[in-house]
Amino acid sequence: MNGRFRPAVLVGSGTRRIIAVVFALACVAFVLLPRHAQFFIHDVGQPLADVVAIPIESMASLTRGLRDGWNQVFSFHTISEQNHELHQRVQQLRGELNQWQERALAADRLAALVEFQQHTPIRTVAAQVIGRSTSNWYQGVVLNKGEHDGIRVEMGVMTPAGVVGQIVKTTGSTSIVLLMTDPNVAILGLVQRTRDEGIVQGTPQSHVWMKYIPPLSPVRKGDVVVTSGLTDGFPRGVLIGEVARIEEREGDLFQTADIVPVVNFQRMEEVLIVTSPQPVEAMLSIEQALDSRENENAAQ
Repeated sequence: MNGRFRPAVLVGSGTRRIIAVVFALACVAFVLLPRHAQFFIHDVGQPLADVVAIPIESMASLTRGLRDGWNQVFSFHTISEQNHELHQRVQQLRGELNQWQERALAADRLAALVEFQQHTPIRTVAAQVIGRSTSNWYQGVVLNKGEHDGIRVEMGVMTPAGVVGQIVKTTGSTSIVLLMTDPNVAILGLVQRTRDEGIVQGTPQSHVWMKYIPPLSPVRKGDVVVTSGLTDGFPRGVLIGEVARIEEREGDLFQTADIVPVVNFQRMEEVLIVTSPQPVEAMLSIEQALDSRENENAAQ
């Protein structure tokens, strides 16, 4: 028994000693090896290192590709959100720009109305069109001025270009205007060249014609028609339109003329309501004449 145990211990201990000695000698030998031997080992290990490096570099490239791809996806999503926000902002700015443009155009039109008011002797109130008739029963518009602004029924409505129509109904803050193209509107007109008077009235077809022109009147196509200033809430000389055609039927006592209105009713946005068709100076003159006549009658 003792004979079997002893050789095993000797062999085991010796082997370990031999391995340790060989390893130590190998290290010393590598350090002490000539330079060409070290180059040999380097030349042998370099290809092995290159082979081992291939999968490592592949994994590194794949990792970099995944990272770059994720960064691109994230950047694309961020850019998409920014583009959406910029698009909304552009739409908002366009809307604001359109509003400012509309305000600028409205200011220009109102400035033109104010200038017209300052240079005309009659009294007027500026108003805006806030509604249009969609009915076939009448041709009219709704204004944003009413009884609180001194507006009354039968007042004339015009623009700096010419006649619009007449007030037919009022509320506290609004009023309804029948346009000159409505059959229920009749205005006393005057042919400017011939000085012949007639009634300017609308038709069911939304046209305008002038009736009761004297049969011997030399009125012709192209003549200008204005208000006579005697009735209808308009001063004298406001432009109505132009004669487009003369109609004279056999047996009729008067001539009839088709009139093209000077005002474009579809594009009309601001108007002037004539609150006093006579100039202030003319009204004072009339009052003075009446007073002097009463004084003369009293003296007699």
